[in-house]
Amino acid sequence: MPEFADAMAFRHACKRFREQKIPEGTFEQILEFGRMSPSSFGMEPWRFIVVTDTALREALRPLCWNQPQITESSHLLIITADNECIKPGTEYVRAMFARRGLPEEAYERYLGVYANHMGPQFHTREAIEAWTHKQCYLAAANMMTGAASLGIDSCPIEGFEKEKVEAELSLEPARSVALIIAFGYRLNPQPEHYRLDLDTIVERR
Repeated sequence: MPEFADAMAFRHACKRFREQKIPEGTFEQILEFGRMSPSSFGMEPWRFIVVTDTALREALRPLCWNQPQITESSHLLIITADNECIKPGTEYVRAMFARRGLPEEAYERYLGVYANHMGPQFHTREAIEAWTHKQCYLAAANMMTGAASLGIDSCPIEGFEKEKVEAELSLEPARSVALIIAFGYRLNPQPEHYRLDLDTIVERR
């Protein structure tokens, strides 16, 4: 618990990074934190793009409100969502349930529950993205807190022109950009955290 609390206190939205690279083995651990994250129905709709090409990062920066983290951070991670594979009845959904090794009856029941619950929600592309992007944020939170436990800073970025970023990445139509995270080592001292107190945000019934 103290280590987790320390990581939460250490983490902040780091805006400027110094020129120091995260060791590749360490960054692989951060990616592993994302891979091991929970997702609704275990669908894991996230796909991670690690942007290492300098020219691509330069091209992305003006599409991300010219934020310096895009080019200054050690590692730039773009979390995308796969929005077609998670529709009920796809081979992907069947495979994700099949890997649990359930008896046939239980397997078919799970498929039915998933179809009945998710099918009506997936009536538009926007509705699908609303669901898949929420899953991506679970992975993002774990990667940022996990990075903080390793003494590595991060900054989640929602300020970008979504369609233009997707075009720059040549994403296939089934995928969408959920958010971008910059990872590295802080250049400036950490600013003060501002949070509402528990009495304000917790309701007990």
